[in-house]
Amino acid sequence: MELISYAGFLSGEEKIPYLKAANRKFDTLRILLMILWEIKSLDNKRYIALSLPLDEVGKMLGGWIGQTIKQNSLAKAREK
Repeated sequence: MELISYAGFLSGEEKIPYLKAANRKFDTLRILLMILWEIKSLDNKRYIALSLPLDEVGKMLGGWIGQTIKQNSLAKAREK
């Protein structure tokens, strides 16, 4: 959340490293959640209840990263 908060206040290319770092942390969280489920520390119902919102956040974060990269590419193309 902290990295996403920082990225929200940065402009253009500055936010990409923060977004990518946040994405890596969400991926790690999803993997750890999956491990808990696989070792039976988490039942199916709780695993689903936790993983679905995390998947949605991951999709939104991936979209934000893609859009930011696209906007930066367009801005650089206009400068040339």
